[in-house]
Amino acid sequence: MAQQDAAPDGGGELHEIVSAVSRGAPEYRQCPHPMYAALRERDPVCRLTPPHGIDTYLITRHDDAREALSDPRFSKNMHGAIDTYHAVYGSFFDALDDNVLFSDPPRHTRLRRVLRSAFTPRRVEQMRPRITEIAEQILRECRAAAGTVDLMTSFAFPLPVAVLCELMGIPQEDRPEILEQFAVVSRSRFDPSRKAELKAAEERLQHRLERLIADTRAHPSDSFLSDLLQGEEQLEDPELVASLWVLFFAGHKTTAYQIGNSVLNLLLRPDQAALLREDPALIPRAVEEMLRFEGSVETSTFRYAAQDAEIRGTRIPEGSLVQIAITSANRDPEKFDLPDELDVTREGLQGTHLGFGHGTHYCLGAPLARLELEIALATLLREFPDMELADARETGKAWLKGPVPAFRGLEHLRLVLEPAREREPAPVRPDADPGEASLASVASGR
Repeated sequence: MAQQDAAPDGGGELHEIVSAVSRGAPEYRQCPHPMYAALRERDPVCRLTPPHGIDTYLITRHDDAREALSDPRFSKNMHGAIDTYHAVYGSFFDALDDNVLFSDPPRHTRLRRVLRSAFTPRRVEQMRPRITEIAEQILRECRAAAGTVDLMTSFAFPLPVAVLCELMGIPQEDRPEILEQFAVVSRSRFDPSRKAELKAAEERLQHRLERLIADTRAHPSDSFLSDLLQGEEQLEDPELVASLWVLFFAGHKTTAYQIGNSVLNLLLRPDQAALLREDPALIPRAVEEMLRFEGSVETSTFRYAAQDAEIRGTRIPEGSLVQIAITSANRDPEKFDLPDELDVTREGLQGTHLGFGHGTHYCLGAPLARLELEIALATLLREFPDMELADARETGKAWLKGPVPAFRGLEHLRLVLEPAREREPAPVRPDADPGEASLASVASGR
């Protein structure tokens, strides 16, 4: 690796650490924790110079992060700084991004009030049997697959995708098309060389979501979308399209990556996995610890200083971006005892970790994500108690790459689900499908 691409560990010179974080150096993306620890200690409100050219202030301590997440001086209204927004995300299709995630009160309050009906604890709990059924179905397909299984493509992504499709009432025959376009957006969003591909995918998604709304309006069902269309407080169709977009895009990626992070960290710590196998009642507590220890949201979404602000003696000028390092805040030793240790018996986390944010923009889908994570871990540990990493060294290099640390997750997670079975000669089944369960096959109900 060229010297200019190398990222120092937490013991390097401060300017080297800041440079590595600013440009998203590969070693920083692979394991950011040592550098975050150094920044918490030496420069907790740190000025970065990212490739997009907008001055950015990175907040790394828990108390500062919690306050910043709810500080009205830091706006999320994309229209209030549209040039800055375009510099970070591009200007290909503002209509889809004009949603609850990128707005301030009072508009944010109205959008959130309408959308939260999908994620009330009661409604989410009613989904438990169906989500369990979906998880068990996917794992049956995984068991039928021969050899090594990539948990990300075979289980971690298919589970939240199938749940969201059912929640929104997306017909099974339409799911592969929609999922493919979301996949294009995921791999193209921050790649300037794929502008045309990204624009085409976002246009197709907008038109497909518009058609879904029209079909649901004409043929009401028991879906969340149908409830929205029949509710007392109505959203305009462009707001509905943008809302479906953000719920699907954010809702499936964060949960999928969190499933992968959680399974990897349990397999790296067999004593913690054993505790959960022996006492599944610990799993809800373990989910909170996983969100704290290795959450799938590494840094907060778009925020900028609507006015001059000061945090811990550092001035943040009006117009600057404000980036909150959730991953760092959740490992702050000033807040958590032994923060770099995974402890599935740790208590009192739900109101203290920042894995779902804080304040008015606290994650709408948190109840559903918690339930999906509980079911995912419970079914995996029950069905495959002896699962193991296919190659621990390779997995350690599978963390997401790229200059923008939005998500913390794995590109792949290759597992041997039943090691004893793999060591036995397998009978030949002429009618067996040797491929792994695909995202499209699960989403389409095959």
